[in-house]
Amino acid sequence: MIALLRKELNGFLSSLSGYVVIIVFLISTGLLMWVVPGTDFNVLVNGYATLDSLFIIAPWVFMFLVPAITMRSFAEENKSGTIELLLTLPVSDMKIVLAKYLSGFLLVILSLLPTLTYYITVYRLANPTGNVDSSAIAGSYAGLLFLASAFVSIGVFSSALSNNQVVSFILAVVLSFFFHAGFDAISNAAGSGWISSLLSKPGMSLHYASISRGVIDTRDLVYFVSLTIFFMLLTKFIIGKRKW
Repeated sequence: MIALLRKELNGFLSSLSGYVVIIVFLISTGLLMWVVPGTDFNVLVNGYATLDSLFIIAPWVFMFLVPAITMRSFAEENKSGTIELLLTLPVSDMKIVLAKYLSGFLLVILSLLPTLTYYITVYRLANPTGNVDSSAIAGSYAGLLFLASAFVSIGVFSSALSNNQVVSFILAVVLSFFFHAGFDAISNAAGSGWISSLLSKPGMSLHYASISRGVIDTRDLVYFVSLTIFFMLLTKFIIGKRKW
């Protein structure tokens, strides 16, 4: 599996696509947070030592960033016919899926690492210096990683369904949007009360918002881990059908 993971990472990092995705993420968040005036996201204009803007913007950017990373995972293998060779390797289907998933997730982590400079900047700009809620920021980063993990598993699953990268990309965006915001929309349409509360629970945004407050609730962790595993098992089922 390590060899497959290394192959996937090399595939991303040896081409421009991986770097372009990371650069687009950093430019889009950086411009909205530090450059573009007249928005609620601009940290300098708002005058508060917080990274809330990053954690509001990032999930929506990830909704397009992650599918762009994962769309080639299985779609390219299906199109070129190398999927048949891949499935004959002496590794289980689950290890193949796991290698694809980990490569995408590691690339997302790589795209997030430069945003730590945002924390350093806010830390130094605070009055007095260091007057920031570091624990809440750490919780928000954790929430973002769990959210990205679910998006990656959805993206890998979408890629396994088609041999067309564009189709895989669109399907991953639609599924990611539905799980992140769709349940909230359904919940709001249902009005208030216990039915509305119940309908919002399967959505990512509720659990992401909970973790982002700096409170690590096991229910939120179980939700994201379960959702990630669910889509990975679906992917395993899809690629396993080729052996029937």
